[in-house]
Amino acid sequence: MTLPDTSRASPARPLLVWTLVYGIVTMAVIALLNLPMAVDYVGADNDDVMRLVQVRDLLAGQSWFDLTQYRLGLEVGTLMHWSRLIDLPIALLIGAFAHFVPMEQAEALALLVWPFLLILPLMAAIGVAARRMGDDVTMHIALLLTSVFVITANRFLPGSIDHHNVQLVLVAAIAAGLLDPARGTAGHALAGLAAAAAIAIGAETTPLIAAACAIVGVLWALEGAAYAKTARTFSLTLLVSLSAFFFATVPPAQYATVTCDSLSVGFYAVVGIGAAALFIATQLPGMQDIRLRIAAIGVTGLLVGLGALTIAPQCLQNPLNELDPLLHSLWLSGVIEAQSFLDQFDKEPSAFGGFYAVGFFAICVCGFRILNGDRIRSHAIILALIAVCWLIALVQVRGAIFANLLAIPPLALLIGELRRKTREEPDQLGTGLLFALAAFLSVPGAWALFGVLFVEGTAGVTNRMKGLAPATAAQAAERPACDAPAGFAALNQLPTGVVVAASDMGPEILRFTRHRVLSGPYHRNQGGMLTELHVGLAEPEEAAAFLRGAGATILVFCPDFPQTEKIAETKADGLYAGMRKGEVPGYLKPVPVDGPSGMQIYRVELP
Repeated sequence: MTLPDTSRASPARPLLVWTLVYGIVTMAVIALLNLPMAVDYVGADNDDVMRLVQVRDLLAGQSWFDLTQYRLGLEVGTLMHWSRLIDLPIALLIGAFAHFVPMEQAEALALLVWPFLLILPLMAAIGVAARRMGDDVTMHIALLLTSVFVITANRFLPGSIDHHNVQLVLVAAIAAGLLDPARGTAGHALAGLAAAAAIAIGAETTPLIAAACAIVGVLWALEGAAYAKTARTFSLTLLVSLSAFFFATVPPAQYATVTCDSLSVGFYAVVGIGAAALFIATQLPGMQDIRLRIAAIGVTGLLVGLGALTIAPQCLQNPLNELDPLLHSLWLSGVIEAQSFLDQFDKEPSAFGGFYAVGFFAICVCGFRILNGDRIRSHAIILALIAVCWLIALVQVRGAIFANLLAIPPLALLIGELRRKTREEPDQLGTGLLFALAAFLSVPGAWALFGVLFVEGTAGVTNRMKGLAPATAAQAAERPACDAPAGFAALNQLPTGVVVAASDMGPEILRFTRHRVLSGPYHRNQGGMLTELHVGLAEPEEAAAFLRGAGATILVFCPDFPQTEKIAETKADGLYAGMRKGEVPGYLKPVPVDGPSGMQIYRVELP
């Protein structure tokens, strides 16, 4: 049984041309908006800084298979869970530019070029997906929406080198491959390769990859022989590619180790079981009967479930659930991307619509289309992908950006049809308003702007009624930033040692100094983060014991950091609370900072 679909194939040449046009314009806009005011060539996210530190270590000769950050955490260092598959192209770009310019400029050029290079494949994948759902108008609207998405998001800005932008490209490629109405093997092979790469790069897309595999299995069960070769291609490519990534990136000593935040034998075995089972099922005799195909998919799902329960049962929950409760309350609760929709709505309601509204709108549109028998196959596929990402976002907001991206093709189709009706019926004001409304509702940035104007505007009125005045930009500018260059320069002049600082300062200290830093905002650094928290919470004499046990030689104090403020509020008689009031114990000797900086540096001199 083949599901009905009225979508048409996509001409390659016009799409390539328009991808280049929209992509180049998007890069130009990003450059004009960001480069003139840039004060640093590394992205604002801690992960961008930490990625650069990891790439530097690779260029300095650290083993491809050794992901330990020896200058982070307790004495043994911290084994990071980030893939070398992202480090490699950035390192190659830096190495290439270093032949012509000094190393710092080579880094700056590489960090400018890398996110820009990813814009074109993202545009191409979304353009293909949209064209397969509609027509050329749909494609153009989708490319325009993608351009707005890229410009208003922060994943493709200069210096953004964490793995999330690559994940967005891979997710778009998966959607484009699965939406092929011709059931082509090339597109599904690309989708299988993208799925394997997504798993190898980061575990956060694993539920989406599971959904993509389920989609392929269900399509084969429903369509039979018309989809059998395509399903085999996807499953075989996924299995072979994931095998290659596993052996190319996982150290042999860790082949039997199950980790839930990176590619390991857990994900490899479970995905491999599913891919192999589907590949075999499509070649079994008697599969012309839809009942046998449905039974085969049921058996495949059962094998995958049993494999997960047997090999990696711990990975069926959020790996962050295993964090120490103290880290949950004093660190994780402040990490935006790890917050649930309830936390997000409570802490920053103005951003709620930007995270959740567009995905929900797309889910409703796809559901309505399916109920009305309009392009059932393509809308069902994209609905499943969007819904999984949106549900993930309810638990952790990081899934919202994937839902917003995948919402572009079906919403572009809707906008295109409303545009056509508006042109056909120029006298119908309602049609024009509906077209404008649909276009507005399809842009996450528009929702975010509306949230700022409405929610924060309402809060401002409330504050004025209470006689409260918001802090002015001039007042904020009077306080030097804790991460100003002068502080790091002074810190780097001290003898190499162990630095105790707020976790958000960790990556920057690693980047700008030779020191080892105790704390960084990474869940595998639990020992170092807990030690730093205990230092701040403990009374001065007890804090000295923690500092001695960690071998700390330097303490960096940023009184205005949110985490520092939270620690001080939690323990009124703790070290950080006292230091915010100017009460510095005798064993902390201040270090002068030559220049404007909010960073307070102390040598730890314990008897």
